[in-house]
Amino acid sequence: MNKKAEKSIRSILLFAFLIAGFSSFAQNSVIISGQDPNRRVITTAVPFLNFAPDSRASGMGDVGVATSPDANSAAWNSGKLAFIKDDLGFSLSYSPWLGKLVNDMSLSYLTGFKKVDENSAFGFEMRYFNMGDIQLTDGTGNPLGEFNPRDIAIGGTYSRKLSQYFGLGISARFIYSNLSGNLSSSSGSEAKAGTSVGADIGLYYEKPIFAGAKDGTWSWGLAITNIGPKITYNSAEDLDYIPTNFRLGTAYRLNLDPNNSLTFVFDVNKLMVPTPPQYKTNEDGSLATDSEGNLIIEPGNGKDPDRALISGMFGSFSDAPGGFEEEMKEFTLSVGVEYIYAEKFAIRTGYFYENPSKGGRKYFTMGVGLDIKKIGFDFSYLVPQVQNHPLAETLRFSLLYTIPSN
Repeated sequence: MNKKAEKSIRSILLFAFLIAGFSSFAQNSVIISGQDPNRRVITTAVPFLNFAPDSRASGMGDVGVATSPDANSAAWNSGKLAFIKDDLGFSLSYSPWLGKLVNDMSLSYLTGFKKVDENSAFGFEMRYFNMGDIQLTDGTGNPLGEFNPRDIAIGGTYSRKLSQYFGLGISARFIYSNLSGNLSSSSGSEAKAGTSVGADIGLYYEKPIFAGAKDGTWSWGLAITNIGPKITYNSAEDLDYIPTNFRLGTAYRLNLDPNNSLTFVFDVNKLMVPTPPQYKTNEDGSLATDSEGNLIIEPGNGKDPDRALISGMFGSFSDAPGGFEEEMKEFTLSVGVEYIYAEKFAIRTGYFYENPSKGGRKYFTMGVGLDIKKIGFDFSYLVPQVQNHPLAETLRFSLLYTIPSN
């Protein structure tokens, strides 16, 4: 792909909002997430907060809420950190993003933890989503200058065991999203960096179980992530939800013998963000408005998405225009398997499914892991079911360093 075509694609992906107003950027976030924009997709700002950042989880179909704890636990379920066996650890992950379309977009993730005592641990994390350099233009094609749009989130975690088998964790993060510098849209609106805050709460249960001559560990997890106020790139009236997410899952590790184990994992996810309603249209196909210029929702076809945080979160389970059937389509499913030999070598595979009417992401994943003394390396690879998919051949690399407990 030549540089001119690449820049044109990037402009469509990231900065169509300069033409129609900055708040419409969320409508383009579905492409960045690898979803089909022609579906009834729930859109948010800063979608990178829900991208799988590390290679271990992404190698198993983007599962992680109930897997055994590691240095990347804060990204999936803060409740897991208290169960980690090492004293100190760090992880650095990197993934080229949308590599089939552009060559300089990437997701980076730095995280670490420190055990306080046998029952508690602290963690930190930093996510950086680099969207590459871009030549910005207005609606008529006039150049507005070059800019490097980027999103950053920095946070901390505290996790504690409430009992021998049950743990609770909380996280808080600051979110910074700069998509256009100080440029203005063609409508005269002035752009600015968007800021928000988010909080996570995670529950984790882990208990050894025995099945005949074999022993193993059963675990489950529940996490609600990115609980926070809306973000704006323009004015106080133009607000977009951040990707508050509900995640529930379970895992079972079967120890075949002292050196070999298999782990089976299953996760369910749902955005806790209002579903777009169906709006009334005029005879010419344009959207109908009331006397104050507000869009009119078709009776019985959804609810006003402009709601307060708590109402938007919990109302997201009952606001789909298609009722219960559509609500069920908003859940994504992930399954994964991990084989570990002697706690040194791992092979992973998994599958991610999203209903075709809600974005249509469907892909297989695979990965490997190697642990040499205190240093670990993980790699994963994504294979979509659809040809020429934006996420095709997505790679993730993770480097881990841990210090065992005394």
